[in-house]
Amino acid sequence: QLQLVESGGGLVQPGGSLRLSCAASRFTLDYYAIGWFRQAPGKEREGVSCISSSDGSTYYADSVKGRFTISRDNAKNTVYLQMNNLKPDDTAVYYCAARGILFRLCVLSSPEYNYWGQGTQVTVSS
Repeated sequence: QLQLVESGGGLVQPGGSLRLSCAASRFTLDYYAIGWFRQAPGKEREGVSCISSSDGSTYYADSVKGRFTISRDNAKNTVYLQMNNLKPDDTAVYYCAARGILFRLCVLSSPEYNYWGQGTQVTVSS
């Protein structure tokens, strides 16, 4: 029943920044662990970052630590992914996803997530 919609993708030069948004329909995201994933052409989907619903703990893939930040705005029922110092290898379709409501802790493993958005394209190129 939970529906997610991503936005904020686009074309940027290396070193640039983007902020992705994940908005929920009807259900509050406070109750869900949320993950950001990405998939580049010819590659498997990989976990980028996630945020837990229980204690708000966050996790990041080694490739984005220090550059990306995940956060919640509960008033807007939205989860954000701030991406700084973007690299060409960051080019991919980015998806947000929610775990089942009983699983409050997040993990960077796509099979653990029940609900998925449609994705937003991020392209980093000179």
